[in-house]
Amino acid sequence: MAVRIRLTRMGSRHKPVYRIVASDSRRPRDGQYIELIGTYNPSIDEVKVNEEVALKWLNQGALPTDTVRNLFSKKGIMTKFANSKKENK
Repeated sequence: MAVRIRLTRMGSRHKPVYRIVASDSRRPRDGQYIELIGTYNPSIDEVKVNEEVALKWLNQGALPTDTVRNLFSKKGIMTKFANSKKENK
């Protein structure tokens, strides 16, 4: 099973709010997901992420989408992930 970390759309029309989730890549965008990682509100540029869960999924091999990778980079999660990979070697 290929796991992706991606956004699912919530909210109403013209007022989107996204959930950051770990999901099977074969599932539809707004379909069933494995675990909720955080939320993203683009109207006020607010990102809430549970770092422990995000790092757990990244260490297990889940691939983030480009948008999620950018959000994680802004929060510093991608640098923590890269540092943890260097320490394990």
